[in-house]
Amino acid sequence: MSFQIHALPAAPFAPMFALTDEELAGSKAVRMVVDAKPGFPCRVSLEDAEPGETVLLLNFEHQAADSPYRSSHAIFVREGVEQAFPAAGEVPESLKSRLISVRAFDKKHFMVAADVVDGVKLAEVINAMLDDPAVEYLHLHNAKPGCYAARVTRYNPV
Repeated sequence: MSFQIHALPAAPFAPMFALTDEELAGSKAVRMVVDAKPGFPCRVSLEDAEPGETVLLLNFEHQAADSPYRSSHAIFVREGVEQAFPAAGEVPESLKSRLISVRAFDKKHFMVAADVVDGVKLAEVINAMLDDPAVEYLHLHNAKPGCYAARVTRYNPV
């Protein structure tokens, strides 16, 4: 079995870069200039932003399901990037280089398993969790800062 890691689409975030800092603050978002790498992992490109790039730090509802696990958290989004489409079974470097919390959810959007893993072993843990037929999808979070990273599903070629 293989898996697919899903980045967030760029379109919902693009208009936010035209907002003033005051308008962003009204949306609980902040414009930042990247001052270190790594440290600002973009959820659209699934890459770490480069020093000097502009990013937005904003709250994103990554678990919108109607369940007790409904959740949102801070994410970074880079300006002017396109949505990443990693190949089936591919783990982007920004995930491989971090300690990752893996959370497995069933069809009712209840968490049925969880683990924390060094990113270099992420593919192995993803495949093991998706081997369980009760698991519908996974959410990945950076374990140390806790930010949402990406959604994972079973690879389903069209």
